Order: sequence, then structure tokens, then C-alpha cells
Amino acid sequence: MLLGGCHSAPPPPRYTIGFSQCTTADAWRQAMLAGMHKELSFYPNVRFRLKDAHDDSRRQQQQIQEFLREGIDLLIVSANEAEPITPIVEEVFNRGIPVVILDRRTTSRLYTAYVGGNNQEVGQTAGRYVGNLLRGRGQVLEVLGAPGASPALDRHQGFAQGLAAYPGVRLTAQVHGDWKRPSVMDNLPAVLREHPEIDLIFAHNDRMALGAYQVCKRLGLDQRIRVVGVDGLPGNQGGIQFVQDGVLTATLLYPPGGEEAIRTAMKILRHQSYDKENTLGTMVIDSTNVLTMKLQTEKLTSQQQDIQRQQELLQRQRATYASQQTVLYSLAAALLGVAVLGLLAFRAFRANRRSNHRLGEQNREIISQRNQLQEFSERAKVETEAKLRFFTNFSHELRTPLTLILGPVEEMLTAGPDLPAAHRHDLSLVRRNAQRLLQLVNQLMDFRKIDVGKMPVRATEGNLVAFVREIMDVFEKPARQRGITLRFLPAEPVIRLWFDVNILDKVFFNLLSNALKFTPEHGQITVSLQLEPGGQAVRVSVEDTGRGISDEDRAHIFEWFYQGQQAGARGSGMGLALALGLTRLHLGQLSFSSRPGQGSTFVVTLPLELPAALRQLEPTAAAYPALAVEEGFMPPAPTDPAAGAGAAEALVLVIEDNPDVNAFINQKLRPHFQVSTAFDGATGLRLAAESIPDLIVCDVMLPELSGLEVVAQLKGDWRTSHIPVVLLTARDAPEQQVEGVQAGADLYLTKPFNPTFLLESLRTLLANRDKLREHFRRELSLDTATVAPQRVDQKFLADLTAIVEANLTRSDLTVEDVARSLGISRVQLYRKVKAILGTGVTDFIQGIRLTKARQLLLNEDQTIAEVAYQLGFSSPSYFSTSFKARYQVSPSEFRALHTTPSP
Repeated sequence: MLLGGCHSAPPPPRYTIGFSQCTTADAWRQAMLAGMHKELSFYPNVRFRLKDAHDDSRRQQQQIQEFLREGIDLLIVSANEAEPITPIVEEVFNRGIPVVILDRRTTSRLYTAYVGGNNQEVGQTAGRYVGNLLRGRGQVLEVLGAPGASPALDRHQGFAQGLAAYPGVRLTAQVHGDWKRPSVMDNLPAVLREHPEIDLIFAHNDRMALGAYQVCKRLGLDQRIRVVGVDGLPGNQGGIQFVQDGVLTATLLYPPGGEEAIRTAMKILRHQSYDKENTLGTMVIDSTNVLTMKLQTEKLTSQQQDIQRQQELLQRQRATYASQQTVLYSLAAALLGVAVLGLLAFRAFRANRRSNHRLGEQNREIISQRNQLQEFSERAKVETEAKLRFFTNFSHELRTPLTLILGPVEEMLTAGPDLPAAHRHDLSLVRRNAQRLLQLVNQLMDFRKIDVGKMPVRATEGNLVAFVREIMDVFEKPARQRGITLRFLPAEPVIRLWFDVNILDKVFFNLLSNALKFTPEHGQITVSLQLEPGGQAVRVSVEDTGRGISDEDRAHIFEWFYQGQQAGARGSGMGLALALGLTRLHLGQLSFSSRPGQGSTFVVTLPLELPAALRQLEPTAAAYPALAVEEGFMPPAPTDPAAGAGAAEALVLVIEDNPDVNAFINQKLRPHFQVSTAFDGATGLRLAAESIPDLIVCDVMLPELSGLEVVAQLKGDWRTSHIPVVLLTARDAPEQQVEGVQAGADLYLTKPFNPTFLLESLRTLLANRDKLREHFRRELSLDTATVAPQRVDQKFLADLTAIVEANLTRSDLTVEDVARSLGISRVQLYRKVKAILGTGVTDFIQGIRLTKARQLLLNEDQTIAEVAYQLGFSSPSYFSTSFKARYQVSPSEFRALHTTPSP
């Protein structure tokens, strides 16, 4: 053992990193090198060597060979051309030297890690931003980089993909700028004179965007044409400054990746875990966030300068400390026995201690600054997560474009036999995946609602046995077609409890769909209901005789987006997770048990009582949802379950904040109509959307939301646009009455009003509504089965008809599919169609199919069986029966009557 010795930690190993770059982009290169030097300041034991080939790939190969001869521990490569550099990079990698590819990939996968941006994602982000900036309409000119360069190709491809979501925005012209401003100054003026209609210029980097702005300014177009660039570099000559100065409308951030390259390299050298693929994200920098970005970059630059100054001071202090140690040892060796020199040595020792103390304080300050940088990084991660949540919630906007995709695709698929087989296959692939994406978008909306707590529970008291029986009726026909026995075993004929119809409908529908999907032919599905011991909860179990759940899937079965390992179990991975989330939202539990090869049982446990905050005492909708879906998968459309004994009576919604007046109107109308009431405009709008009344009587002076605003929203919402509205008010001035009629009211009555006149007015409005319904039905009976969208109701019928016509070949088309395409529930779709046409959704779909059948039967090239299957009928016999019930002749008789025999 050594006593009195001083042991210091061994010095960290020294590394040599070679960096080979080959680019002429000075500003971007400087930003990349600045990031590298900033990160290298934290690693004083690293020797960094730079070789710049200045856009000469052959010279870059030679420089990498020099690195190999000189001896390096790791190589970072930023190439200008991928193919010439690939062989030498593979040679370095095969020699056991780690290789980090920066910004531009090689054509081989033989490298250690990649760090760089996604040029295609940059182009897509630019396309979406330009589409929103131009509000979906305008002419765009694109300034591309060097011809054949992969960044230019990827950015152009991504930009075109981003603009594809905005049919009104057209890419009118292109200019090749070769990444440099002078080439843009030379080539752009002639193109702008040829296309004076250009609204926006998108350049592949900020230098070319600056040249485009200068050309526009010279031509006097800088106030009309907006310019968007790419790079978003800091500094006086960077894209961030151009956006702040108003030179550019926006720039897309394309991070140089210098810091991330050094971080990845150090992880590799230190044998720490690292990602092979490190794709840097992008974002739009415009007037809304440019000041924040500039302040952040300036703050980071200032902090880096402080760190460098502190490190320089630390080096000087260390040099001073080393010098003082040398002097101390020299004096101690020369004058060991002299007391004076001993005193001097003591004083020098104290000075060294003070120096160490200062060094310690400086080290702590450096560590504090590094912690601040890490805090900024964490804050950026939080902001990124917020953006992801925003875009997820925004996903519902995809439903309309998806519907517009499906319509033309279906039309092309049914255009005739001349369509090539390869094209028909590709179009079928587009249709299947668009339909799948539409379903996933709707499930994702429910997922995000649960995730952020935005899905409220509105429970009403009802009979759970009847509710579950109605849902099971939906699956009766598809189960029978596959020979599956569907059993329903309630322990009690009536089990009453508080529950939210829309929430539990999705839960049980998902469980039954899964059971039907995984139960083989001639299997059995059993649904049982029973009260828990103690009478505080009810259990609903769905048991199937399928193949069961494997051991590896059990632990993940309720995870979002998890897909089972068994063959045929692939799906979105959201169904069971959504059912679990909705059940918990309803204060219930969802559990399962399974035996491989014998089947699975899912059990939903629901409390009989719910907190008062979750109860909705006012009736807002039918007791149970309408569950009718298309023939071939579901039974025919049911009658409205909300009607009950008074199904023939119209439903009138009264919106009046004065309790006495509300009660008076209720009393006068109840002998003649079904009546529901609301005391404010917001509640009235909600009740109208949920129950779809036949008439609405509304006061003008309502708290928070006026009656005029209620009428405007009702008429602007296609779910309620068809409902006649009677406005009641004490405001009897002529201009006030004109204001009410302009808002969309069908009748304007002033207080005091005659109850008999009100009653007769309501009857007249209902009669006129019946005439309008018959008008719509006559239009839909035409061969085209399409209504011109001149009014809100006609627009709804046009959209509904387009969706059905786009899916005529699907035998499994359901009412839920149609409702999902329209972005509404089955209940709302059923009631809207019932209110406008006086028929069910399934009858409507059947009518369109049979109308289309008349056209197809005139073509003798198709057999009757082919026509049946083409229109989604499950069998030719069912098609013949339906056709004869509609037209009183069979398909063969119809064809014989309307076609001329061949000579």
C-alpha cells in the first residue's frame, strides 16, 4: 500500500476523426462546420481533420485514401455525387473503420450510420404549405437544383406529392437554377414574362430564392409574387433573416446536421448505443415563428461563444497551474533545505488551490450551460409531440379527399371491358387502400378523442338487453351466410341501466366484428348478459369458437396499433384498443380469456349506476342507434326505434329560454305532435343534430347564442338543413323580420301569437316538406340517380349517391361504411335520409343498384349473373328477386323487352 500518494484518473482516450466534404454550398457548408466545431468543443480529446474536395468527386476519393494512410479512428463523408464515392466508402468500412454518411447517401448499405435530412419530406411540407398559403388555388413556378442531383429530384417529387392534395394549385413552370443565384437571375425573367399569371415561386434553396426575389423586384412583381425557399440557415445571409426582412415569404428548415454527426460519431467511438438511420426533421419558418427561431439561434450562438471563452480560460488556468507546478518542483529540488523557499512553496500551493477553486466554479458554470442546452432540446421534443397531436386531430380532413379519390376510381373501374388488366389491378389496389385509410382515419379520431379526454359520456337510461339484441340483429345475416350459429342468452328479459348509446355501440360492434372475423364456418358465437352478484354491475360476454389468441399476443392484445402474430390477424390494431378505451371511459372494464384452438371470450362489465355528471336527463336521441346496413352483409333497414307508439307523429323541437312560454308552447303542441324542449341555443343545436326533428320552433332572444345564429347554423349544417324553422320573437319591426327571413327561417311569427295559427302553420310546413320529399324521390328515380347540388339537401343527396355509386361492386357495403364516408354516425344518416326521402338507407342503396342494373342489362355482352355480381348482389337469384319486386318483370324478361334479337 502507498501512503500519501496522489492518484489521478487516467486521461480519456484520444480519437482522430477525418471529415471529407465535397460541396460548393458555402453558407450551408459553413453552418455544418460550425455545428461540428460547436459539438467538438465538448470533446477536447478529439482531433478533427478536414479535407474539402470543392465539388470534385475524384479529388474526394484521393483525400479519403490519404485519410487511410494517415490513420483515423472514424470517417465522416459528405459527398456531392453518390456513385463515385461508394466504392471507397465500402473499402473504409471493410477495413473496420466506422463511417458516418452525412447528408447525401451512398448507393450501398455498407456504412455505420447515416445523418441527414429527408429531401422528399422537405418537398412534401413545402407543397402542403404552398397549398394552404394559396388557399387551394393558384399558379406555382418551381426553381430546381442541379439537373440529375438526387436532392433536386427528391424535393421536386415531394413538392408534387404535397400539391396533389390541392387540385386548384397548378405547377405551371420550372426553371433549373443549378443551386446558384446567378443562374436564376439569368433564366427566370424570360419564364416570368411567358407566365405572368404566376402567384408563387418555390426554390430548392434560399440562394436561388433570393435570386428569384431580386428578379421579381426588378420586374415590379415583388408585391404580388411570393417566394418560398429551403435551408432556413441563421445569420445575416441566411434564410431566417430573409424571412424576417420580408424578402422570402417562408423557408423550409433543412438542418446541416453537423452537431448530430459528431454526436453519432462519439457514440460509435465510445461503443455506446446509436441509431444507424438518423433522419433530421424539417419545419416551415414564416412570419409566425421567424422571430422565435432567430432568437433561439442567436441565443445558442451566444451560449456557444460563452462556452468557448470558458474553455479558453480553463486552458489558460491549466497552463498556469502546470507552470506553477513546474516552478514549485524546481524550487523544492534546488532549495530543499531552505525555509524561505519552503514558505514560497507553501504560498504557491495556496495559489494553486485558489486556481483549482476557480476552475471548479468555471466547470460548474459550463455544466450548467450544457444543462440549459439539454432543457432547450427537451422543450423542442415537447413541441414536436404537440404538433403530432395537432396533425392527428387534423386527420379527419382526409375524409373528403378520400371520398373524392374513391369516386373517380370506381368510375374508371366500371368504365367497361376496354380497361387493361394491369390498370384494373392498380385501380382496385387504390380503391381497397383508400377505403382502408378512410376507416383508419375515423378510428384514429376516436383514439385521439380518448387520448386527450375530449370524448364526453352522455348516458341515458335504457334497456341494455334490447340494445344488445339490436346490435346482434346486424350480424344475423352474415353469420347465417357462413353457417355460424349466433346465440343470445340474456339472464333477464329487461336490464335497465344508464349508458351512452354511441359509446357502447362501438364497443359491442367491434367485439362482434372480431368474433365473426375469427370464427370459422359452422362455428358458434354466444352473447350472454347477466347481473353481477350484489346487483351493482352487469356482465356482457361475447364468446366464439375460433382459433383463440396465441400466448405471444395476449400481453399486447389491447395495445394501440398492435397487430397479432398469427396469419390472417393483420389489421389496423385499433379495434380492441378502442373498445377498451371506450369501456373505461364508460367507467367499465373489458377483459378476455382464450384457449388456443378452442376460442376466446371477451367480457364487458358495466356499472348499473353512473355519476350524475355523466347522465343526460333530457332525451336527445333515440333509445338505440339505427343499425341497418347493406344487403349481403346486414339485414334490411329497420324502422326508427325512437318513434315507438307514436311513430306516425312528427317530432317538434321547441327552443325557448322563458320557462312559462316554453311550457305553454309544449302544452299547445303536445296533443298533435311529439315535442322535445331546450332552454338555450347551444342545447337546441345539439338536440337538433342528435334527434333530427321534423320541425323546430325557436325564440330569437336566447342566452349566449341567438335564435338567428341558431337558424344560420341549422341551415348551414346538411344534417339539419332540411328542417323547417319557425322563429318566435317580440321584435316586430319590418327590418327585424327581414333579418330573420334572411337568416333562413321558414316562418317568422311575432309575440303575442295565435296558438291556432302556429299549429296550422306547422301543419302547412310539414305538408310542404312531404311535397319536397316526393320531389327528391322522383329525381332519384331517374336513370342517373344523381341530384344536382344546388341546395344543401341536394348536395347531401349528391354526395350520398356518389359514395354509393363508387361502391356498387362491394357486396359487403354497409350503412356504417356509407356513414363513415360522410363523416357521420349511422343514426344521423338513417334519420337524414328518412327525413328527406321517407325511406331507409338500405332501400336507397338497393334502388341505386337496381337503377344501374337496368342500364347494364341493355348490354348483351354481360350475363345476368355478371350484372348481379358487378352490382354487389350476393347471388343472381337474390338479384332476380329484387329486380322483379321493383319492376314487376324479371331481368331476363326486361332484357328481352328492351333489346333487339340478333339476325
